[in-house]
Order: sequence, then structure tokens, then C-alpha cells
Amino acid sequence: MRKLLLFILLLPLIGIAQEHFYFTFFAGAANYQGDLRNKRFAVDQSRGALGIGLKYDFGPHVALRSSISFAKIEGDDKKNIPELRYRNLNFQSKIIEWNVMVEYSFSDLSKKGYSPYIFAGLGLFHFSPFTYDTLGNKFDLQPLGTEGQGLAQYPDRKMYKLTELNIPFGIGIKFLVHENFVLGYEIGWRKLFTDYLDDVSKTYVDKDVLAQGRGEKAVELAYRGGELKGGSTNYPGNGSMRGKGELGDWYYFHGITLAVDMNIFQRSDVVHRPSGKRGSVACPRVW
Repeated sequence: MRKLLLFILLLPLIGIAQEHFYFTFFAGAANYQGDLRNKRFAVDQSRGALGIGLKYDFGPHVALRSSISFAKIEGDDKKNIPELRYRNLNFQSKIIEWNVMVEYSFSDLSKKGYSPYIFAGLGLFHFSPFTYDTLGNKFDLQPLGTEGQGLAQYPDRKMYKLTELNIPFGIGIKFLVHENFVLGYEIGWRKLFTDYLDDVSKTYVDKDVLAQGRGEKAVELAYRGGELKGGSTNYPGNGSMRGKGELGDWYYFHGITLAVDMNIFQRSDVVHRPSGKRGSVACPRVW
């Protein structure tokens, strides 16, 4: 199903001339910045990320690229700034992203052999934050409505969507290692339009209202300070700060890229030499 979706999404590009067409591959790490991790960029708590795609060069400087990526992110208050560790919240989420971006190279790769570049575009991604309780049972957080989403008592809090648009952008450097292979390293950030990537955004809601509407498990996973040694078991009052919704969440990738010229897959079985006195000669050629 995923392969079929990728084919359909990239179908408009397939008719473009192959001499400027590349398969692209990405392997690296993914991380996130949000209420459970306020660092703009860091490598600890990173998880793996993989991507495949297509790229078309319009010339030595401008290219159109599209890819689909698979990654995992996580955040944990145990590794957060000291004043927020009392919440003891944590989450993980798988990320599936499809994007279309324009890439601009500052140098002619064919002449210099390397080039720094920038890229930006539009993406669509799917996420679903989850956590584990003290017994090791996995729970998806969005259906629990830990901040009162979907409850009549909080009409301004709707259930957040798990598929959203984003704006990917970043920088990189690439090297022509062979006439058909381009190797690089890039960092790409994702500007999001949701603050619930980590299931944390606004304030705590009334404990009894949440328990009645979503169950005791929602209360248990909305505030986990009591699980800490010496932590407070007092559930925060209605309206107490849980997250900083005005900041918004981000995620980002960094890693190695590889672009493979599609000409490497071309094959011509027969090449006809120009006719001479004894006629033409046919010989095989393999690229």
C-alpha cells in the first residue's frame, strides 16, 4: 500500500526526461522540539529516519525534489529542563511524511565537484503520539483527550488531527563522487501548524471532568508526577499550565543523502557503427 501511494504521488514527475532524473535516498536521525524538549537542535534522544524520492534538475542550480520519509521521534520530561521534570510526561511517535520541495545549489556541481544548497517546500505528515504506563502497556494519547479535547465542558478544545501540513526547509552540502552518484549531508527542519505533536499544549483540565469523560487512564497519563520518587501526587488544578501553546512544535531530520542518476539504469543492446566498405557492424553496449 505504501509503495502504491508513493507511485501515485510521484506519478506527475515520471514523464520528465530521464537525463535529468535522479533517485534519492536519505538515512539519518530525527528529533523534535516542543514542550517536552525546549532545545532548538540536539542529537540526544534522536531516533532513526529513512527516506526515498525523486529529483529533477532544471539546470546546474535549480531542482525539484519529492520524497517520502519514515521516522520516529520522542520526548521525555526526565531529560527536560529542571523546572518541568515534575510533570514526568513522555511520548513517542512514528512520522510518515511526503513532501515536494525546490532545491537551489550555489555552485555548478559538474564543474566544482561540490556545492552547498538550500531547500524549501510543502509537506504532508502523519503522526500519532503514544506512551506506556507503569505496567508497560501502550496507549495512544490523542483518543484520551488529556487536555479535555472533545469534552462538552471545554468546547474550544477540539480533537487534534493526526495528519497535517508542514513547511520543510533546510541546508546541505553535496559532492559529485561519480558521474552518476551525488553524496551529501543535510539538515531539514519542519515548521508545523499543530502544537500537539507531543500531546502537550495548553493547560490541565478538571480531574473529575476528565475522568468522567475520558476515564481514569486519561487522568493517569495527563499528569505523572506521582510516579517519580518524591514526586507530588496532587493533580494540578483546572487551568494550571501544562504546556506553552504559543511556541508550537517542530521536528527535524539530519543525515546522509544519495542521489543516483537514472541514466545508470539505461541499457542499449545494440550500437550500429557507421557504414564502411564492408558494411555496418552491430556490437553490444551495456551502460
